[in-house]
Amino acid sequence: MEKSLTNILSLRNITAVGLFVALGTVAAPFSIPVGVAKVFPVQHAINVLAGVLLGPGPAVIVAILTSTIRNLLGTGTPLAFPGSIFGALLAGLAFRYSKKEYFAVAGEVIGTGLIGALVAFPVAKWLLGFGGLAYFFIIPFTLSSLSGALLGLILLHLWKKGAGKKS
Repeated sequence: MEKSLTNILSLRNITAVGLFVALGTVAAPFSIPVGVAKVFPVQHAINVLAGVLLGPGPAVIVAILTSTIRNLLGTGTPLAFPGSIFGALLAGLAFRYSKKEYFAVAGEVIGTGLIGALVAFPVAKWLLGFGGLAYFFIIPFTLSSLSGALLGLILLHLWKKGAGKKS
């Protein structure tokens, strides 16, 4: 019985990952061009949701798959990878250790707005021919991740409120 429960939970995680990737892919046209980057607040909301609901590992998988599909479809740039992976990881880890959603928001903003922005600089320089300063990415990445992470927090609270009514 316990083994079948593990399989169901794994199937639920796989299904949730697929749904988050689909949402991120469908919402990809709603990005905002900023220089060589396309900031994508929906991805940051997804990072918070996946980090809280699924954990850091699946959240990173969601970020990688969504970034890959967006790049293949031409709705993203190579900056989607550092711009989402670090935020997803830190959102999931922050929630795992604190059990507080607002720490997941902080993890997303620090992971994407600071770490992801700094990692994006060499990617932009080598792959996209960007000649500016590394700090150019911090402000747009931080604003995008903050707005998206807050959206994710709102969605979490609405989801909890809706789930509470059904009980």
